[in-house]
Amino acid sequence: MQIVEKHLVIGAGVIGVTIAYELQRRGKSVVIVDRDEPGRGASYGNMASIAVTEFMPASRPAIWRQMPKWLLDPEGPVRVRPSYLPKLVPWFIRFLAASRPSKLRELEAQGAALSGRVYEDLLPLLSATRMSDLLTEEGCLALYADENELTADRAHIEILERFGFAHRHLDRAEIQALEPAISDRISRAVLFPDNRSIRDPYKLVMGILGKFQELGGELVRGNVEAFEWNADRLTGVRLTDGRVVAVDTMTLAVGAFSARLSSTIGETIPLETERGYHTQIMSPGVSLRHSIIWPAKAFMVTPTAGGLRVGGTVEMAGLDAPPDYRRAKITTKRAREALPGLRIDGTTEWMGHRPALPDTVPMIGPSAKVSNLFYAIGHGHLGLTYAATTARIIGDLVTGAPPPLDAKPYRVDRF
Repeated sequence: MQIVEKHLVIGAGVIGVTIAYELQRRGKSVVIVDRDEPGRGASYGNMASIAVTEFMPASRPAIWRQMPKWLLDPEGPVRVRPSYLPKLVPWFIRFLAASRPSKLRELEAQGAALSGRVYEDLLPLLSATRMSDLLTEEGCLALYADENELTADRAHIEILERFGFAHRHLDRAEIQALEPAISDRISRAVLFPDNRSIRDPYKLVMGILGKFQELGGELVRGNVEAFEWNADRLTGVRLTDGRVVAVDTMTLAVGAFSARLSSTIGETIPLETERGYHTQIMSPGVSLRHSIIWPAKAFMVTPTAGGLRVGGTVEMAGLDAPPDYRRAKITTKRAREALPGLRIDGTTEWMGHRPALPDTVPMIGPSAKVSNLFYAIGHGHLGLTYAATTARIIGDLVTGAPPPLDAKPYRVDRF
């Protein structure tokens, strides 16, 4: 009789459920454990973008040189709550260390390697789960009010040119022809045709979960309190209600909350949360086919979930502080500058935790402490983008197959 190994995935966001589906499809017996409803964390409120051109490290000089100005501006794109600042110091030191020119080139290449194969993994996933219709054909427009704004974003575009990512410059007439709702203040734009969108990210998560369960996968609601051990291997997890889920191997994929669990086995990870906010507008009064981003104003608008979603601000305040929805109102105010006809009617506001590593590159690979634990964490704002590729890599590592790219740069013990 064949013995089927049991694999546990901790986390039911888009990365966790995609990994679980991939392993179940490969013949593993897989259990997902999450304390919350599937897909209701960062996967629910993301900007629905397959953002293959947004892999650049946040530690590049064009970003951190503006940090002092942003931090002093109450409406700046990055906000740090003063009470949380002391806890961020070690993370910021690593962030600055990742800004060395030689290090930046390494990180750019590592991000480009993941982004470059996104559709090679995503399209088969959507086809197999019968959700190809959730992926739009339209890309993303980066907006610039004038030549100065375009010049300020030139370093970003040059990186894309170096790695061969498609883009096209547009003049005012071309912008108007593509998206009439965009303000005539916008004189230039760059079209990123491969930055397509998902029509409903929550529906995507639930669809993958449904296919996982059709294949025999199991979902358990519960809060993981501790790992169960036997020598140098984890044998399962103990939930706060006393239940124990016994497994042979496991993957940790609970986003910004992952470091709390990894610390219990002595694996310290410099993982922070970038608290992101969005406003979902169900009666916007304007229509868009493309998503839009205005780099100088640091916001994004995506047609998704039956309306327009506006987001883009970052708040560093930890996992436990209550939301500050003034951050969401900042981005809607800026969105109206780009879309003068935008009505803020029929809205909901949301806050979620993006998992942020100092070097912007996710951790995808085995634990350095125990032999049967794998990590899929730290994807930042690219969790939706990298989900299928992460699942492919973890699937190969768990089953002993060669991964499609060199996984060493994404190792857990690189800090």
